[in-house]
Amino acid sequence: RLGLARRYAEALAGPGVERGLVGPREVGRLWDRHLLNCAVIGELLERGDRVVDIGSGAGLPGVPLAIARPDLQVVLLDPLLRRTEFLREMVTDLGVAVEIVRGRAEESWVQDQLGGSDAAVSRAVAALDKLTKWSMPLIRPNGRMLAIKGER
Repeated sequence: RLGLARRYAEALAGPGVERGLVGPREVGRLWDRHLLNCAVIGELLERGDRVVDIGSGAGLPGVPLAIARPDLQVVLLDPLLRRTEFLREMVTDLGVAVEIVRGRAEESWVQDQLGGSDAAVSRAVAALDKLTKWSMPLIRPNGRMLAIKGER
């Protein structure tokens, strides 16, 4: 699975930067700041969980989770076409089984389609109160919301 992670890192450093999904200054710290800190949250998920990555962007944290934990059912949710196109290309190239949904967590059709998931994950998407409001309709009772947040 390390080979898949390397290919994903290369895609982030190349097409990800070219398409404006990753800042050029982030290339040198893709592994420690982006991939590894996303993959580690897989330890908090149960085998076979359905996980929705809210505001997936370039696929963080959903793609590293899908690579590290192929037993998970990962859904990448993002509203922007250019991002979902990038994600489709990446998961096809990597051969990881994830679902990609173009939409917003607060949209009722998204809640209908993805509601009842075991967990919602996100990274640098919104303030925690807003993120909680978006996540709760997507997860089952006693499900988990995992948010990778910075210091601010």
